[in-house]
Amino acid sequence: MSEENKGYTIKTFPRVRQFYIDTFAVRERKHMVHGLIEVDVTAPRSFIRIHKSKTGERLSFTAFVIYCLGKAVDANKYMHAYRNWRGQLMLFDEVHVNTMFEVEVEGKKIPMGRVIRAVNKRTFRELHDEMRAFQSVRQQDQSMPYERLLGLYTLIPGFIRRFFFKIALKNPHWINQRVGTVGLTAVGMLGEGAGWGITLPFHTLVITLGGIAEKPAAIDGQIEIRELLNVTLSFDHDIVDGGPAARFSQHFKELMESGYGLR
Repeated sequence: MSEENKGYTIKTFPRVRQFYIDTFAVRERKHMVHGLIEVDVTAPRSFIRIHKSKTGERLSFTAFVIYCLGKAVDANKYMHAYRNWRGQLMLFDEVHVNTMFEVEVEGKKIPMGRVIRAVNKRTFRELHDEMRAFQSVRQQDQSMPYERLLGLYTLIPGFIRRFFFKIALKNPHWINQRVGTVGLTAVGMLGEGAGWGITLPFHTLVITLGGIAEKPAAIDGQIEIRELLNVTLSFDHDIVDGGPAARFSQHFKELMESGYGLR
């Protein structure tokens, strides 16, 4: 509902934004460090274009990134470790990636969260098929039952809602089951050109995919035009130190640049 008045328009505040505000209040207390890198994604994007020209199928670039992310985290499980209420670290065997999709329902674009399970133990094709199926089903679903749950959620006093999230962060099992162990957001997929994004992370590790731009780069002593993806890596410094973070970033970068898993 919107109300138009002289000189301005009043619209209903989306209930889902209140959920985000509550989680932001908890996230801002985390001691995060951020690294901004450029990743040469010329090879994987070229493979995806060639595959589409041959088969007509558009492979998910985000699924490819999640596949590489799962392999990189699996090689250093501290990247998705969490402290429990006893101060112990829990390192999970399976990498669950929490990501957001923008789906269209009743003519409106709505962000929807999805936890992709055990990405370190699955193939790129399995991840691609799951993501495409989720987007297809959500675009057909017109009921949006989660909106009714949000209505009940906003009736709970704010200090109780935020206290719940504060306690939940001390429970690695809840994090693992409900919100995944790693976060990934692809803000650059909604626009064009270069640019980085920095979020308020909920997880020990969050990857923010920015824009893709064509830039000159030195390849074997020759200058070539390459497609460079802006990537922000955010680490919880209470758990991850600079050295392991740098090695993880390099490994993740190498996997993406090689087109790992696509061939």
